[in-house]
Amino acid sequence: MPKLMDIKFPKGCQTLPEGFWSAVDVWINKPHVVNKRLCGATETQGGDVEPEEQLTSLLGDPGLLTQVLVFMDRGDQSQTHQQDKPWSSSTRTFIPKVSCYGTTLHKELILKDFSRQQVTFLPFEEDAEGRVSVKMDNVYRIQLCSQDCEQWSLELHVLMADSWFSDGVAYAKLPWLSSALLPKLVRWAAECKSSEFRSTLSLLPVEKYGLMYQQLKEKYKAMVKVWPEVTDPEKFVYEDVAIATYLLVLWAEERAEKNASVRQSFVDLGCGNGLLVHILTSEGHPGKGIDVRRRKIWDMYGPQTLLEEKAITPSESFLFPSTDWLIGNHSDELTPWIPVIAARSSYSCCYFVLPCCFFDFYGKYQRRQSSKSQYKEYIDFIAEVSQVCGFSTEEDCLRIPSTKRVCLVGKSRNHLASEEPEIEQRRAHYIQSRQMSSGVTEQRSDSRNGRDSCHRNADIKSCGGSTWVAGFQPRDRVETVRNCATLPRDFVDSVVLRVVNVLLAMTMENEGGTYSEWNKGGSLSVSDVAALLEQETLQLLKKECGGLQTLLKNNHQVFRVEGGRVYIRDWRDRSSFKVDAKRKPVSPGALKTRLCWFHVHHPQGCPLQADSCAFAHGPDDLRPSTRPLKKIKNEVF
Repeated sequence: MPKLMDIKFPKGCQTLPEGFWSAVDVWINKPHVVNKRLCGATETQGGDVEPEEQLTSLLGDPGLLTQVLVFMDRGDQSQTHQQDKPWSSSTRTFIPKVSCYGTTLHKELILKDFSRQQVTFLPFEEDAEGRVSVKMDNVYRIQLCSQDCEQWSLELHVLMADSWFSDGVAYAKLPWLSSALLPKLVRWAAECKSSEFRSTLSLLPVEKYGLMYQQLKEKYKAMVKVWPEVTDPEKFVYEDVAIATYLLVLWAEERAEKNASVRQSFVDLGCGNGLLVHILTSEGHPGKGIDVRRRKIWDMYGPQTLLEEKAITPSESFLFPSTDWLIGNHSDELTPWIPVIAARSSYSCCYFVLPCCFFDFYGKYQRRQSSKSQYKEYIDFIAEVSQVCGFSTEEDCLRIPSTKRVCLVGKSRNHLASEEPEIEQRRAHYIQSRQMSSGVTEQRSDSRNGRDSCHRNADIKSCGGSTWVAGFQPRDRVETVRNCATLPRDFVDSVVLRVVNVLLAMTMENEGGTYSEWNKGGSLSVSDVAALLEQETLQLLKKECGGLQTLLKNNHQVFRVEGGRVYIRDWRDRSSFKVDAKRKPVSPGALKTRLCWFHVHHPQGCPLQADSCAFAHGPDDLRPSTRPLKKIKNEVF
């Protein structure tokens, strides 16, 4: 019974032994967070059957039973333990990301021994006919040990290390258990953080989600290669594939509950790039997306994907009585309104919302509780809106590459249809109370153009009749660029030149005002650079996303910003360039298309010779760009 490895906990760890069992539960219920080849697992409790009875039933052979009990160090104490039940059993079934086992289920009998603070895993396979095959070679145990309750350690024991079998999926390699799993368990146990939110995919059967996600990922992965937007294609494509998977499985479960065959219809409010609409439509659900601004990618989907360019203002014009589901995927200012629009559309209309940016009915959401994180407080606010609107609200956590992945689902009501008039009065009163608390008046107008906010986009169909509110502000049709790229060129040049002169002066003073080598200056922190600039300049930069640091990074030819410090870039030093595997090499057609800043402004000129510099040394060295325009292929859609 060899001990394969042990890891000591930090001294003074205050979370044990409770943190150990918390970490074990994560490994049991969420093995995919460590083993990336798994989609998840389902756990079935042992029920009224005693753990020893389950063990006897599974192993059958008395010799094997004795071997396992000795391995668990429980050989002669079963009678005592049957009285106070200091151990429990459950069975978990692995769900691989890729179906590689056919109809055979890979399971583990999990035995928790609370008195010895250990958990034992007995793997077995079960075929379609229910025949069981126990894998004795892969039995292992994780145990929490202590010395006088001061120095804790976590130990990994295996029953048969020499004959251990691994396939990299349900059966992990022994070195992986030591180098990956055990350190994770130690960290989880030491942190012992209780999440503010529900566990991932708590409303869905994980096995169905995993299977459908792999199918959709394979089907739509070609979009990554032809993504025409400036956003990260891998993040947005696979995130929308995951959200679409969640909705498709959720809707399939709803049809099964209602014994219905007709696929649900939907409207995606604030659909953005429209990919979610395209996937749901392609998978057979009738629906459309609406957004205030058309995206380039819309033209690539084809006529079957219905996308409308329209400013959405909460009003009678934006009710959807014949729609089954309303979707708000990062819908920003529309997020709190989606439960309201769904409730007022029809008694049967449901909604799904994935909140991101924090908006109230009439503007930015204002925090009220410091005891919660801002994200948790906002999720609770949307849940409160949903409850007031008459929904039985459910919360879940999506499996997407985002920090904002908590969704709210309203698919049933907490009142009868006959009570709708009373519920509507409650809704209206609640919305009005939020308006009064935010200080919005009925005569509020858009300060930027002197017109009522719902008419800011007059060239887009928007407000319609019976507007519910006067203070709501839909986003502008033209997205405001705030990355310092639209600042006046002379303004940017003056800031760059001022910073460079200060950096150059730092080394000139150190060397008595003379230098023979090319002067690459000193370095300053970003805060020190800010102190060089006038208040008026800083105020202008403050309106841009990222402010001064973004301006410095945008001027990549001149500056290198690392670790919060600013340096003059020395193009001779290739080690100062970070290698980005995703970044394509500079096209030959992009060389010499801009003037070299150092050739023009540096006292010693450019440190490189003209034929070695990517930038033009003077007007005669300039040449027009010959980079071909990006071709967009739409056949994959």
